Amino acid sequence: MNSRQDDPPAPAGEDSGAAAPVAVKTDRASVATPWQLFWWRFLRHRLAVASGLLIGLLYLVAVLADFVAPYSSSRREFRLSYLPPQAVHVEIDGLVPRLYVHGISRTMDPNTGRAVYAETEARFRVVFLTRGESYRVLGLFESNLRLFGVEDGGRLFLWGTDSAGRCVLSQTIHGARISLFIGLLAVVLSLALGATIGAVSGYYGGMIDHAVQRLIEVLRSIPGIALWMSLSAALPRDWTQLQMYFAIILILSLLGWTTLAREVRGRVLSLRNEDFVVAARLSGCSTFRLLRVHLIPSLTSHIIATLTLAIPAIILAETSLSFLGIGLSRPMVSWGVLLQQAQSVEALMAAPWLFLPGVVLIVTVLAFNFLGDGLRDAADPYAKSS
Repeated sequence: MNSRQDDPPAPAGEDSGAAAPVAVKTDRASVATPWQLFWWRFLRHRLAVASGLLIGLLYLVAVLADFVAPYSSSRREFRLSYLPPQAVHVEIDGLVPRLYVHGISRTMDPNTGRAVYAETEARFRVVFLTRGESYRVLGLFESNLRLFGVEDGGRLFLWGTDSAGRCVLSQTIHGARISLFIGLLAVVLSLALGATIGAVSGYYGGMIDHAVQRLIEVLRSIPGIALWMSLSAALPRDWTQLQMYFAIILILSLLGWTTLAREVRGRVLSLRNEDFVVAARLSGCSTFRLLRVHLIPSLTSHIIATLTLAIPAIILAETSLSFLGIGLSRPMVSWGVLLQQAQSVEALMAAPWLFLPGVVLIVTVLAFNFLGDGLRDAADPYAKSS
């Protein structure tokens, strides 16, 4: 059969009857790196992605707490104690909506002796990027710029006030700095302990593994609250709040490494006889280098997932210690310190908004758990790749 006239001639020296090369479509999952597979699996978990964005926003707010909070953590207005959350009103000025709050009047109820608040006719606009109390930006320089505030003469307490007239919203924002970062720092120390001890235990096995596992069982068998209370009570009462802060971080780290150590130990047990580990050992690689370069990096995604689930537990531990009065206290502000005022039923009935820091704590812990679940699913090597 003759070829069509518009077919190009075969190149010289080649067989014109040879088959043309066929392009092979390659599945992207078969050529992707482990981190790419991890990232694709994680993006499929929409709730974990949303939780990660929320956690990132919370840490950003914590870092910029002085700028975001309308008032400082030490500002008090005793005449406005237990003020309910203020309502923000909207008015349309042309095509531009404007926010405002009413003035506040205070009277005393003769029957209960409690303050009664009411809105006055006065209006005060809510202003964004306004000037307020001065503060030091990350401890470097002075500034008085705040994200939002109210005109001179007005008060802006969106979440109400506590018994000393402190803004609950501002206190919650400032408390995020302590509660969030105490969990992060404690997890970093737990990572160093858990990953190292777990890797050594799983790699060597034998008596070393037996001794480490018995120690972990002893630590995990002690009731957590009782152990925290005992260790916190042993701290000197004359220590400064900064010393107490780092002491609590150390305590939580020394007690929080056991879960990660067992996770790493189990993974190392399953990897220590793999071909790449045996090849590294036969090539003369030292034990320290073998653990540092070959074994622990192969567990990175799994370690990240485990640590993400450990952060909320540490945040809850600090909150519990401060709530019980054996952790942090004023003038330092954490979510546990703020919840001390919500211990009694009478206080919650009179001012239920005092529990709003607890709501933020619950949302934060749920977000960390959802993020940890997504990272754990993404780190699963048997998960279906996209």
